[in-house]
Amino acid sequence: MKKTFPFIILIFITLAACSWTEPPTLPATDNATLIPSTDIVPTTTAPRSLTICLGQEPNTLYPFGGPNAAARSVLSAIYDAPMDAIGYEYQPVMLEKIPSVENGQAQITKISVAPGDEIINADGDLVILTTGVKVRPATCRADNCAITYDGSSPLEMDQMNVTFSVRSDITWSDGTPLTADDSAYAFQIASDPTAVGYSYLVERTAIYEALDATSVQWWGKPGFIDSDFFVNFFPPAPKHVWSQYEVDKLLTLDIASRAPMGWGAYVMQEWQAADHITLAKNPYYFHAKDNLPKFDTLTFRFIADPNTAISELTTGRCDLIDPTIRLDGQIGLLNEMQRGGQLKTFAASGLTIEWLALGINPAAYDDGIDPIFAHDRENIFDDARTRQGIAYCLDRQKIVDTVLFGLTAIPASFVPDEHPNFNNIVATYPFDPATGNKLLDEAGWRDIDNNPATPRSAVSVQDVRAGTPLSLHYFTTASTQRRQVTEILTQSLAQCGVVLTLHYLDQIDMYSSGPEGVLFGRRFDMAEYAMGVNGLEPACEWFNTKEIPNADNLWVGTNISGYQNSEYDTACQTMRSSMRDESSYIDAMNLTQSIFATDLPSIPLYFRLKLAAARPDFCGFDLDPTAATLWNIESFDYGDGCKN
Repeated sequence: MKKTFPFIILIFITLAACSWTEPPTLPATDNATLIPSTDIVPTTTAPRSLTICLGQEPNTLYPFGGPNAAARSVLSAIYDAPMDAIGYEYQPVMLEKIPSVENGQAQITKISVAPGDEIINADGDLVILTTGVKVRPATCRADNCAITYDGSSPLEMDQMNVTFSVRSDITWSDGTPLTADDSAYAFQIASDPTAVGYSYLVERTAIYEALDATSVQWWGKPGFIDSDFFVNFFPPAPKHVWSQYEVDKLLTLDIASRAPMGWGAYVMQEWQAADHITLAKNPYYFHAKDNLPKFDTLTFRFIADPNTAISELTTGRCDLIDPTIRLDGQIGLLNEMQRGGQLKTFAASGLTIEWLALGINPAAYDDGIDPIFAHDRENIFDDARTRQGIAYCLDRQKIVDTVLFGLTAIPASFVPDEHPNFNNIVATYPFDPATGNKLLDEAGWRDIDNNPATPRSAVSVQDVRAGTPLSLHYFTTASTQRRQVTEILTQSLAQCGVVLTLHYLDQIDMYSSGPEGVLFGRRFDMAEYAMGVNGLEPACEWFNTKEIPNADNLWVGTNISGYQNSEYDTACQTMRSSMRDESSYIDAMNLTQSIFATDLPSIPLYFRLKLAAARPDFCGFDLDPTAATLWNIESFDYGDGCKN
């Protein structure tokens, strides 16, 4: 597993509580939280305002509370990220530089370990070192040099340490200097059981401490060689404000969840429940000397309906429509309005992929496959040629061209084509029914009645009873876009004698936990869903054996197809435990992509679009595929400011 956490479009949050002292209550009227802000320096020109429309109300603005997508957009205005990811490259923001081995801020040293120590074993799991544990000794990066610990011999393992240098000219929005100790305090918060989203990294951290006012150092636990170590910086938290409260209470306090103090371009002013959030320019912003941000106030309005949002944009009540408002179904309208000069449209292929999972190993197989007596489903997808043949029979390009107006692309694997480590020689599957039919023939599926309107039948398919029709149950949600997708796929698969029975479910039924849930209970032939990463590291572990949802892991995992390949598992773990510039990392990444493209545990349909729209005279907005949506919010402008 890796800390660039995958998400299968639903997040569940829990909250704990204990005794505490009630903090001062902020004044509120009519469901509005009024936030006392720092004195705003009066301007000599007329105040300028910016309005951004969001698709939902933030669930919380507490950075450690699992903020939803709308909340992350608001937090982009209150905080500046430690670093931005632009075009698959990281750029420092509040850090002086991106740590690397070359600049001396990242090192790997040897450390002696003994029985009872917490270490990372050869499979990447956090364990206690005991007799029989498989480990990778110092300098070992692959399974072929791993050993089984005998419980007594001296053992040295690799340990990473990374030093992060924080800019000295950054202050909190109340004027208090921001220091490395604020980052160390953030690690303390992230280590609390109530914090959401940090457990993987926290568990693998041995030490996280401030060395001085501008330097903080991270030490990993022995054996944890992190390929993207340079993101192991905990974004600072205002220790001088929050530390007076118990950490497990911060999630429910306005001072953290509704009015968090930041160091970014804006500060909180008002939160009107179910309507809007208003921010004011931060006079202590470290780019204020550059006349940033461009606006005195920033308002986030909550509008769920995309048509309403477009109408509000044209009437001037929205200046920018954030991608949290799903505009996928309005692409044609947006293009027409852009041609008419009514607005600007922005589109980018995101890091979320629309997947078509194939039920290689349904949960019913976990106790063995016995379709005759146990009524298990036939082993339809066991032969890779069946999966490959189906891939050739999917007209994914028609989906991209017609449903998505050519604004996105078809992934070759789980790694985007633009990624610097994309393997450009992996197998690809363009729409080619002739090749698809040939592969299905070879796998033993035959068109016995020579009628393309009826499904193929199993004649000599391994582990499938003769006469079994190639008729598959397809599950997805009922959005307009997915209905359009299934219509195209149904028609194209029919050209290969594959018949679909479509099932449209609501999100609760689709994403409910196993064993009853369709996805996580592995109860499908085909299932269309979306899954993506929050970082740049490709997620090979999505298809690891350990990620198969089952009773032992409480039905939590991303490998919903039930795919198992030990060679793939080993290559993925080698990649995860190697440095990016090491040959072991590059070779393992290439191998995982090659195995994936051949075995096709799931078929990538297309990159989900990130879509935004703005008033026609808007400028400074850059919808980068790898960056946070509002990563450069301080540079947004419109009108005369865009003419300079």
